[in-house]
Amino acid sequence: MADETASPHSWRPRRFMVIVGHPDDADFGPAGAASAWIDAGSDGWLVCCTSGDAGGEDPDADPLLLARAREEEQRQAARVVGYKGVSFLHQPDGYLVNDVPLREMLVREIRTFKPDAVLTGDPEVVIHGGGGINHTDHRAAAMAAVDAVYPAARNPMAFPWLTRQGLPAHHVRRLYLMWSNQPDVWIDVSATADRKIEALRSHASQLHDPEGVFARVRERLAEQGARIGTAAAEGYRLVVFEQDPEDSEESAEVEEGLTAQEPKAR
Repeated sequence: MADETASPHSWRPRRFMVIVGHPDDADFGPAGAASAWIDAGSDGWLVCCTSGDAGGEDPDADPLLLARAREEEQRQAARVVGYKGVSFLHQPDGYLVNDVPLREMLVREIRTFKPDAVLTGDPEVVIHGGGGINHTDHRAAAMAAVDAVYPAARNPMAFPWLTRQGLPAHHVRRLYLMWSNQPDVWIDVSATADRKIEALRSHASQLHDPEGVFARVRERLAEQGARIGTAAAEGYRLVVFEQDPEDSEESAEVEEGLTAQEPKAR
Protein backbone atom coordinates (compact mmCIF):
# COMPACT_ATOMS: atom_id res chain seq x y z
CA MET A 1 0.00 0.00 0.00
CA ALA A 2 1.29 3.44 -0.93
CA ASP A 3 2.31 5.83 1.83
CA GLU A 4 0.00 8.81 1.41
CA THR A 5 2.74 11.12 2.68
CA ALA A 6 5.38 9.84 0.21
CA SER A 7 5.78 10.50 -3.50
CA PRO A 8 8.52 9.68 -6.01
CA HIS A 9 11.64 11.78 -5.44
CA SER A 10 12.07 14.07 -8.44
CA TRP A 11 15.33 15.97 -7.91
CA ARG A 12 18.12 14.92 -10.29
CA PRO A 13 21.80 15.88 -10.25
CA ARG A 14 23.66 16.88 -13.38
CA ARG A 15 26.65 14.88 -12.14
CA PHE A 16 26.78 12.24 -9.42
CA MET A 17 29.30 9.88 -7.89
CA VAL A 18 28.72 6.49 -6.28
CA ILE A 19 31.25 5.48 -3.60
CA VAL A 20 31.22 1.86 -2.38
CA GLY A 21 33.45 -0.71 -0.74
CA HIS A 22 33.47 -3.53 -3.31
CA PRO A 23 32.71 -4.37 -6.91
CA ASP A 24 28.98 -5.33 -7.04
CA ASP A 25 27.99 -3.02 -4.13
CA ALA A 26 26.86 -0.32 -6.54
CA ASP A 27 24.72 -2.80 -8.45
CA PHE A 28 23.08 -4.27 -5.36
CA GLY A 29 22.75 -0.64 -4.25
CA PRO A 30 21.88 2.37 -6.43
CA ALA A 31 22.09 0.88 -9.94
CA GLY A 32 18.39 1.52 -10.52
CA ALA A 33 18.55 5.20 -9.55
CA ALA A 34 21.88 5.67 -11.33
CA SER A 35 20.45 4.20 -14.53
CA ALA A 36 17.33 6.36 -14.29
CA TRP A 37 19.35 9.53 -13.75
CA ILE A 38 21.73 8.68 -16.60
CA ASP A 39 18.80 8.00 -18.92
CA ALA A 40 17.47 11.45 -18.01
CA GLY A 41 20.79 13.12 -18.90
CA SER A 42 22.99 12.93 -15.79
CA ASP A 43 26.66 11.93 -15.83
CA GLY A 44 27.73 9.33 -13.26
CA TRP A 45 31.05 8.02 -11.97
CA LEU A 46 31.66 4.95 -9.79
CA VAL A 47 34.40 4.60 -7.15
CA CYS A 48 35.20 1.19 -5.61
CA CYS A 49 37.47 1.42 -2.58
CA THR A 50 38.58 -2.23 -2.90
CA SER A 51 38.73 -4.65 -5.81
CA GLY A 52 37.05 -7.48 -3.92
CA ASP A 53 40.19 -9.59 -3.61
CA ALA A 54 38.76 -11.48 -0.60
CA GLY A 55 35.37 -12.14 -2.16
CA GLY A 56 35.65 -15.89 -2.67
CA GLU A 57 35.33 -19.25 -0.90
CA ASP A 58 38.69 -20.81 -1.85
CA PRO A 59 41.50 -19.89 0.60
CA ASP A 60 44.08 -21.06 -1.98
CA ALA A 61 42.79 -18.76 -4.72
CA ASP A 62 45.12 -16.02 -5.95
CA PRO A 63 43.62 -12.75 -4.60
CA LEU A 64 45.24 -10.73 -7.39
CA LEU A 65 43.58 -12.86 -10.07
CA LEU A 66 40.26 -12.58 -8.24
CA ALA A 67 40.66 -8.81 -8.00
CA ARG A 68 41.39 -8.59 -11.73
CA ALA A 69 38.31 -10.67 -12.53
CA ARG A 70 36.07 -8.63 -10.24
CA GLU A 71 37.30 -5.33 -11.65
CA GLU A 72 36.40 -6.53 -15.14
CA GLU A 73 32.99 -7.68 -13.90
CA GLN A 74 32.43 -4.22 -12.42
CA ARG A 75 33.51 -2.47 -15.60
CA GLN A 76 31.02 -4.57 -17.56
CA ALA A 77 28.26 -3.74 -15.07
CA ALA A 78 29.21 -0.06 -15.23
CA ARG A 79 28.78 -0.14 -19.01
CA VAL A 80 25.30 -1.61 -18.51
CA VAL A 81 24.34 1.18 -16.10
CA GLY A 82 26.01 3.85 -18.20
CA TYR A 83 28.65 5.37 -15.91
CA LYS A 84 31.28 7.58 -17.51
CA GLY A 85 33.93 5.50 -15.79
CA VAL A 86 35.07 3.54 -12.74
CA SER A 87 37.91 4.21 -10.29
CA PHE A 88 39.43 1.42 -8.20
CA LEU A 89 41.36 2.59 -5.13
CA HIS A 90 42.92 -0.86 -4.54
CA GLN A 91 42.47 -0.90 -0.77
CA PRO A 92 42.57 -4.35 0.92
CA ASP A 93 39.23 -6.17 0.86
CA GLY A 94 38.02 -6.90 4.38
CA TYR A 95 40.45 -4.45 5.97
CA LEU A 96 39.12 -1.12 4.72
CA VAL A 97 39.68 1.71 7.20
CA ASN A 98 38.30 5.23 7.22
CA ASP A 99 41.69 6.86 7.58
CA VAL A 100 43.25 10.05 6.23
CA PRO A 101 44.89 8.40 3.17
CA LEU A 102 41.53 6.96 2.04
CA ARG A 103 39.83 10.30 2.65
CA GLU A 104 42.44 12.04 0.52
CA MET A 105 41.88 9.56 -2.32
CA LEU A 106 38.14 10.17 -2.17
CA VAL A 107 38.57 13.94 -2.03
CA ARG A 108 40.75 13.67 -5.14
CA GLU A 109 37.99 11.71 -6.90
CA ILE A 110 35.31 14.20 -5.84
CA ARG A 111 37.31 17.27 -6.81
CA THR A 112 38.19 15.69 -10.16
CA PHE A 113 34.66 14.68 -11.21
CA LYS A 114 32.83 17.51 -9.35
CA PRO A 115 29.56 15.71 -8.59
CA ASP A 116 26.43 17.53 -7.42
CA ALA A 117 25.42 14.43 -5.45
CA VAL A 118 27.25 11.50 -3.88
CA LEU A 119 25.57 8.15 -3.25
CA THR A 120 27.07 5.87 -0.62
CA GLY A 121 26.03 3.64 2.27
CA ASP A 122 24.51 4.82 5.52
CA PRO A 123 27.49 4.73 7.93
CA GLU A 124 25.20 4.53 10.97
CA VAL A 125 23.89 1.09 9.97
CA VAL A 126 25.60 -1.77 11.76
CA ILE A 127 22.56 -4.05 11.99
CA HIS A 128 20.18 -3.93 9.04
CA GLY A 129 16.54 -3.38 9.92
CA GLY A 130 15.53 -6.72 8.46
CA GLY A 131 18.39 -8.55 10.18
CA GLY A 132 21.99 -9.13 9.19
CA ILE A 133 25.27 -7.33 9.76
CA ASN A 134 26.39 -4.51 7.49
CA HIS A 135 29.85 -5.51 6.19
CA THR A 136 32.71 -3.68 7.86
CA ASP A 137 33.97 -2.45 4.46
CA HIS A 138 30.52 -1.05 3.67
CA ARG A 139 30.58 0.94 6.89
CA ALA A 140 34.15 2.15 6.41
CA ALA A 141 33.57 3.18 2.79
CA ALA A 142 30.40 5.02 3.76
CA MET A 143 31.98 6.91 6.65
CA ALA A 144 35.02 7.78 4.53
CA ALA A 145 32.73 9.06 1.77
CA VAL A 146 30.75 11.20 4.21
CA ASP A 147 33.93 12.65 5.71
CA ALA A 148 35.34 13.31 2.24
CA VAL A 149 32.17 15.10 1.13
CA TYR A 150 31.94 17.17 4.30
CA PRO A 151 34.03 18.95 5.21
CA ALA A 152 37.17 17.85 3.34
CA ALA A 153 36.22 18.21 -0.36
CA ARG A 154 34.80 21.70 0.18
CA ASN A 155 37.55 22.94 2.52
CA PRO A 156 40.37 24.68 0.59
CA MET A 157 42.74 24.05 3.51
CA ALA A 158 42.11 20.28 3.52
CA PHE A 159 44.79 18.57 1.40
CA PRO A 160 45.96 21.94 -0.01
CA TRP A 161 48.44 20.18 -2.31
CA LEU A 162 45.42 18.97 -4.31
CA THR A 163 44.53 22.61 -4.97
CA ARG A 164 48.06 23.26 -6.14
CA GLN A 165 47.67 20.29 -8.49
CA GLY A 166 44.62 21.94 -10.07
CA LEU A 167 41.91 20.36 -7.90
CA PRO A 168 40.33 23.20 -5.89
CA ALA A 169 37.61 22.77 -3.27
CA HIS A 170 34.29 21.42 -4.52
CA HIS A 171 30.88 21.58 -2.83
CA VAL A 172 28.75 18.44 -3.08
CA ARG A 173 25.13 19.55 -2.79
CA ARG A 174 23.48 16.33 -1.63
CA LEU A 175 24.22 12.94 -0.10
CA TYR A 176 22.04 9.90 -0.79
CA LEU A 177 22.61 7.12 1.76
CA MET A 178 21.62 3.65 0.56
CA TRP A 179 20.81 0.55 2.64
CA SER A 180 19.58 2.86 5.38
CA ASN A 181 17.29 1.93 8.25
CA GLN A 182 15.88 5.46 7.93
CA PRO A 183 15.03 6.08 4.25
CA ASP A 184 13.10 9.28 3.67
CA VAL A 185 13.07 9.53 -0.14
CA TRP A 186 12.22 6.91 -2.75
CA ILE A 187 13.37 7.06 -6.37
CA ASP A 188 11.15 5.42 -8.97
CA VAL A 189 13.20 2.76 -10.80
CA SER A 190 10.31 1.00 -12.54
CA ALA A 191 11.87 1.71 -15.96
CA THR A 192 15.38 0.61 -14.94
CA ALA A 193 14.77 -2.39 -12.66
CA ASP A 194 15.65 -4.79 -15.50
CA ARG A 195 18.88 -2.87 -16.10
CA LYS A 196 19.80 -3.22 -12.44
CA ILE A 197 19.35 -7.00 -12.76
CA GLU A 198 21.42 -7.03 -15.96
CA ALA A 199 24.21 -5.15 -14.18
CA LEU A 200 24.10 -7.65 -11.32
CA ARG A 201 24.33 -10.49 -13.83
CA SER A 202 27.81 -9.20 -14.75
CA HIS A 203 29.14 -10.30 -11.33
CA ALA A 204 29.31 -13.98 -12.18
CA SER A 205 32.01 -14.75 -9.60
CA GLN A 206 29.68 -13.65 -6.80
CA LEU A 207 26.41 -15.22 -7.95
CA HIS A 208 26.00 -18.79 -6.71
CA ASP A 209 22.20 -18.73 -7.04
CA PRO A 210 21.62 -15.92 -9.52
CA GLU A 211 17.90 -16.41 -10.11
CA GLY A 212 17.27 -16.56 -6.36
CA VAL A 213 19.30 -13.38 -5.88
CA PHE A 214 17.47 -11.58 -8.67
CA ALA A 215 14.09 -12.64 -7.26
CA ARG A 216 14.97 -11.21 -3.85
CA VAL A 217 16.22 -7.96 -5.42
CA ARG A 218 13.01 -7.59 -7.41
CA GLU A 219 10.95 -8.30 -4.30
CA ARG A 220 12.76 -5.56 -2.42
CA LEU A 221 12.32 -3.09 -5.28
CA ALA A 222 8.60 -3.87 -5.33
CA GLU A 223 8.32 -3.37 -1.56
CA GLN A 224 10.00 0.02 -1.85
CA GLY A 225 7.90 0.93 -4.87
CA ALA A 226 4.73 0.24 -2.90
CA ARG A 227 5.70 3.12 -0.60
CA ILE A 228 5.20 5.60 -3.43
CA GLY A 229 2.73 3.76 -5.62
CA THR A 230 5.16 2.60 -8.32
CA ALA A 231 6.21 -0.82 -9.57
CA ALA A 232 9.76 -0.48 -8.23
CA ALA A 233 11.78 2.00 -6.20
CA GLU A 234 15.00 2.43 -4.23
CA GLY A 235 14.94 4.14 -0.85
CA TYR A 236 17.58 6.56 0.42
CA ARG A 237 18.29 8.73 3.43
CA LEU A 238 18.82 12.20 2.00
CA VAL A 239 21.17 14.88 3.32
CA VAL A 240 20.87 18.29 1.64
CA PHE A 241 23.81 20.66 2.08
CA GLU A 242 22.78 23.28 -0.47
CA GLN A 243 19.42 23.94 -2.07
CA ASP A 244 19.24 24.61 -5.80
CA PRO A 245 18.86 28.29 -6.72
CA GLU A 246 15.27 27.74 -7.86
CA ASP A 247 14.50 26.07 -4.51
CA SER A 248 15.98 29.07 -2.72
CA GLU A 249 13.93 31.46 -4.85
CA GLU A 250 10.78 29.52 -4.08
CA SER A 251 11.59 29.63 -0.36
CA ALA A 252 12.24 33.37 -0.60
CA GLU A 253 8.88 33.92 -2.31
CA VAL A 254 7.12 32.01 0.45
CA GLU A 255 9.00 34.02 3.06
CA GLU A 256 8.08 37.30 1.36
CA GLY A 257 4.43 36.24 1.22
CA LEU A 258 4.41 35.44 4.92
CA THR A 259 6.14 38.69 5.73
CA ALA A 260 3.62 40.70 3.69
CA GLN A 261 0.74 39.09 5.52
CA GLU A 262 2.12 39.22 9.04
CA PRO A 263 5.52 40.68 9.94
CA LYS A 264 7.58 38.25 11.99
CA ALA A 265 8.89 39.15 15.40
CA ARG A 266 12.51 40.33 15.35
